[in-house]
Amino acid sequence: MSEKKKVIIACGGTGGHLFPGIAVAEELERRGHDVLLLISERKVDAQASKKYGGLKFQTIPAIAKPATLSPKMVPFLFRLWRVVKQCRGILKRAQADVVLGMGGFTSLPPVLAGKKLGLATFVHDSNALPGKANRLTARWCQKILLGFEDAKKYFTDSETVLTGTPVRKELEVLPGKQEAREKYGLSLEAKTVLVMGGSQGAKHLNTLVVDAAKAMSDVQFLHITGAADHARIKGMVEGRAGYQALLFCDDMASAFAACDMAVCRSGASSMTELAYIGMPSVLVPYPYAADDHQTFNAKVFENAGAAVLRQESELDAGSLVADIMRLCEDEEVFLKMQKCADALAVKDASGRICDVITSSSSAPSI
Repeated sequence: MSEKKKVIIACGGTGGHLFPGIAVAEELERRGHDVLLLISERKVDAQASKKYGGLKFQTIPAIAKPATLSPKMVPFLFRLWRVVKQCRGILKRAQADVVLGMGGFTSLPPVLAGKKLGLATFVHDSNALPGKANRLTARWCQKILLGFEDAKKYFTDSETVLTGTPVRKELEVLPGKQEAREKYGLSLEAKTVLVMGGSQGAKHLNTLVVDAAKAMSDVQFLHITGAADHARIKGMVEGRAGYQALLFCDDMASAFAACDMAVCRSGASSMTELAYIGMPSVLVPYPYAADDHQTFNAKVFENAGAAVLRQESELDAGSLVADIMRLCEDEEVFLKMQKCADALAVKDASGRICDVITSSSSAPSI
């Protein structure tokens, strides 16, 4: 094992940043390193910190950068200075050696504080089109760790390493299909579709799926609606056999094990998990995502033959029925897409990230 390190991982704000950070933390601790995770004050982070009670968490204020010419820039810079100062104190008390940001503006203050202290600093970007926050944070990092090879061209002034994006540990071994379907009250025989709208919402997509399901009586649906739309969707499918609407899911291993294919958004975390388990999918990018980055993610899968890409503005219930039934009825198409999805997976992403960040030396302070 390499020399024991004290590692700070900034990973809060969204599940797409949080769960990969937790996966890296678990692998680091397995290797004998000390880890502290810095998370935001959002509810998703608080819930995760309770579920993963064996890890050490600390909250810091999450600050999103406004438009550069916005009058909000002055208060933003003041808040940034305060949070960087707070993070310097945390890093000093932890006697940190390494700071890893898992993306978003929650990563910027700890990475900047680490750079000022002369620590080894890194940021991970899970998207095919990197966000503005990560492009900014990259200026203070020794290396940029990438989930998709396509992102490399956006970091021309930085050293990049393709590591893939880690998945939560519980997905490493899925339960059996019968056990999983029994958990959700689903038949063992019927084809089953997992529907996920993502944390930013999917009211229109949710409606399309419910309408499409009416034409597919032999297909089951496990639909994670999100909190904002659960009551409406629950009412629309009340009493319908083979249609389960969940508010949220805290056992994604069982959800994936129960299903044959997915209809979902194309956030980086969902994409990583679909590839990891080799699940064919119909991808409907969130139309209001920053820089339309979800479309870039989905195109990687479409070009690889691992998914069908459909823009929400062009999708209707009839075309969704056609996409789902093609996967249900054409075994050759299904198996090819399954194989292509699996080929996109980086199964040892957590290990690759750990190898990079624990083998690097400190950088000159600024």
